[in-house]
Amino acid sequence: MRSAVCTVESILALLNDIAPFALSESWDNAGLQVGDPGAEVSGIMIGLDPTVALLDEAGARGCDLVVTHHPLIFPHINSIRPDQPVGACIAKALAGRMAVVACHTNLDVAVQGVSQALARRMGLADLKPLAGDKGNPVLGFGRLGVLSVPLAGVDFLRALCQRLELPALAVAGPLPERIERVAVCGGSGSEFAALAHDRGAQVFVTAEVKHHVARWAEETGFCVIDAGHFHTERLIVGELAAILAESLARRALSLPVLTTGQQGSPFSFFTGENV
Repeated sequence: MRSAVCTVESILALLNDIAPFALSESWDNAGLQVGDPGAEVSGIMIGLDPTVALLDEAGARGCDLVVTHHPLIFPHINSIRPDQPVGACIAKALAGRMAVVACHTNLDVAVQGVSQALARRMGLADLKPLAGDKGNPVLGFGRLGVLSVPLAGVDFLRALCQRLELPALAVAGPLPERIERVAVCGGSGSEFAALAHDRGAQVFVTAEVKHHVARWAEETGFCVIDAGHFHTERLIVGELAAILAESLARRALSLPVLTTGQQGSPFSFFTGENV
């Protein structure tokens, strides 16, 4: 018997159940970026960033719907030029009849969102939003939690590098001798450093820490760790794929949900030894 047809619109509805688009920040552009809502979907590819390479990979693996964390059209565009990265991606999607959807800040604040995935990978328990929504205490940016087994500061750094597959970390402020209470925010979370400190975290793990925030951490005596935007957010790719696949299965819908095997960090790490 032929399985029910899945359309872009029906997948958007499932994504909305996972991370409601209404939770997006006012400046954001989450949702359908390119494509026909009524188009039938044969396969879904999940990635972090919307790129031509990701669309090529999706097409080669039989996927015609791409779901990314970062929006393709953001914050706005004044022209669509195929000789520029965003225009090339839009042109390829339209030519290949592919749809592109972004789950951005809605996925940041969702219960099963970006920081939740990061916190779990770090082994944190008793998780609560760092910057919570007053109307709903389970929603919000970042997470605050505790390690089941406290770690010495240097052991915490080693574990963080291992679990996030990082060769190095940028650390501002003094590293505590013993760490138990940790705050995290996947992606650019510099603005939440003071809140993490005020809420009793001993260390704050995030990305894109601004210089003045690092200096504040140094002078305040609070440890802030910059683990990189890609590495603190990439975990959501596999998490979202699993959640979406389970959602489809509960509805007896048969549709492949794949994750990119090619998209890595845009940065490389160089030291005096590997140059």
